[in-house]
Amino acid sequence: MKTKVFDQKWKEAGQADLNDAVFKIEINEDLVHRALVYQLANARLNIAHTKTRGERRGSTRKIYRQKGTGRARMGSNRSPIRKKGGVAFGPRNTTNFSISMNKKERQRALFSVLSAKVKNKELLILDDIKLKAIKTKDMADVFASLPYEKTALLALPEKNEILEKSAANLPKIKTIQVSYLNIADLLKFKTLVLLKSSLEKVNAFAK
Repeated sequence: MKTKVFDQKWKEAGQADLNDAVFKIEINEDLVHRALVYQLANARLNIAHTKTRGERRGSTRKIYRQKGTGRARMGSNRSPIRKKGGVAFGPRNTTNFSISMNKKERQRALFSVLSAKVKNKELLILDDIKLKAIKTKDMADVFASLPYEKTALLALPEKNEILEKSAANLPKIKTIQVSYLNIADLLKFKTLVLLKSSLEKVNAFAK
C-alpha cells in the first residue's frame, strides 16, 4: 500500500510503502482493549500499604479482664476496632496486579491500532524534521503547518535530543522512539506522525 510523504512544510515529497501486514489488517477491538488493560495493569505502582494489628506498635496485653466489667470483651490495644489500632482488610503493597498476554496477541493489537490510524486518516508520514538547535518555537512551527487533529505522537527512529527537547514543552505533542510504540500512547494521541526512517522500522515489525 502506497502513501504520500510530506516535508516539514507540508509539501509533497514523494511516496512510501506501508506494509499491509502492519497497516492493513482487520481491526480487533477486543484484542486492543485486552492489550491496553495488560499495559496499564503491568505499569501499576503498588504503593498503598496499611499495617495489620501485628505490625502496629504497642502492647499485646489484654486491656481489661474478660468478665465482670459489663463491657464487651476486648483484647489488645492494637485491635482494628480501637483507635490507632491495625487495619483489617486494608491495601497491601504485596498485591500483584500484573497480568499476562501472549507476545503475538500484543503485536496483533498494536497492528490493529496502526491499521485504524490509516483507516481513519490519522497517520502522517514526513520525510524528515530538521532543526538547527533545541527550540520549542521551531518545533511548534513545524506542527502548525501539519493538518493534525488535537494531539500528535511523533515517532522517532532513534534518540534525537534536539527533536525530543524541542517538543518537550508542547502540551499536545509527545515524542517517542519507534521501538517504544505502545497501545496507550497510540490511543491517547489522535494523530501518529512517522518520519520516513521511522516508517521503515515499523514496516519491519511484521518480519
